[in-house]
Amino acid sequence: MHWIKLGQIYKPQLTHPKLLSHAANPLALHLLGDVYRVYFNARDDQKRSSVGFVDIDIIKQKVVYIHDKPVFVFGDEFSFYSHGVSIGNCYEVEGQKYILFMGWQCPANDHWRGEIGRLRVNQDFSLTLDNSQPLMPLDEVDNISLSYPWVQRIKNKFFMWYGTTITWDAGNGEMIHTINLATSNDGLQWEKHGLAIPYEVGVAQAFSRPTMIVREDGLHMWFSYRSGTGQKYRIGYAYKSLNQTENPLWELDLNSNDIDVSEQGWDSEMIEYPYVFSHKQKTYMLYNGNDYGLSGFGLAVLHFKKD
Repeated sequence: MHWIKLGQIYKPQLTHPKLLSHAANPLALHLLGDVYRVYFNARDDQKRSSVGFVDIDIIKQKVVYIHDKPVFVFGDEFSFYSHGVSIGNCYEVEGQKYILFMGWQCPANDHWRGEIGRLRVNQDFSLTLDNSQPLMPLDEVDNISLSYPWVQRIKNKFFMWYGTTITWDAGNGEMIHTINLATSNDGLQWEKHGLAIPYEVGVAQAFSRPTMIVREDGLHMWFSYRSGTGQKYRIGYAYKSLNQTENPLWELDLNSNDIDVSEQGWDSEMIEYPYVFSHKQKTYMLYNGNDYGLSGFGLAVLHFKKD
C-alpha cells in the first residue's frame, strides 16, 4: 500500500480562549456532498483540551467553515475529564451516533491518567455528554490509564480497540502503552479480551489512537507509536484477515506502512493520531504533525497495490 500526502489542510486559528492551540485527533463526520465536519482537540492556556471543529471539502482539500467556539468542553475538577477530552471515533447504536473519548485527569502530586467516556452526537451535530461516569473506568484489568478508543461494528458485534498503560517506564524512559480489545453485543457493556497489537520494547512500545477500515481482503489498522529510542511519534500499521476477527491478536507490520515525516515543514518531526475513512471509493487519512497537533492536521490518500 502507498500513502500519498495531499498537504496540510488546517492550521489552528486563535478563535476562542479554550481553543488557543492545537488541532489534534481529527475525526471526520460526513455532512453533505464532499464536505465533512472535522472535530478536533484544541487546548487552553493550561493545556486542557476541548473539542472544536471545522468543515472541509475533501475533494477541493480546503476548509470551508471554521467554528469559533468549542462544541464540548472539559469538565470540572471532580469529573473524570477534568483536564481534557481526546476524541476517538464515531459509531452508531440503534440510530444514535456516539463519539468515545479519553478523559484526562491530573491529580495533585500524582501522575496523569485517563478513562474512557462517551458523547452523544445530536441531529444538529452538537455534542453532549452521555453519562457523567466513564463508559470504561479503570479497574483491576486496566488499572493505570486508558486512552483513545476506536469502535467498529462487524456483523452483529461491536469491537473496541483501546489504549491501556502497562507501566510508565519500561526501563528506557518510555511507557508501555498497548492497544487492547473489548467486545460488546449492545455497544454499552464491554467484555475485555487483552492484548490486540503486539509490542516490542525498543521497537514499538507506546501506542495511541487506533483507526481502521474493513475491506474484502481483511481488517487494516493504523495507529501512532513510539519506539522508546527517543524517536518521536510515527504512524504504524497492523493487519488481520476476516476469518480471524474473533482472534484478539493482529499482525504488526511496521514495514508495510510508508507514510512518514516530511523532509521539512509542518510534519517534519512527527506524524501521529491518524483517522482513516472512505469517500467516493477512495481511502483518506487525516493526521497530525509536529508537536502533538500544534501544527494542525493534514490529509493523505491511500493506494493499495492491487487497486
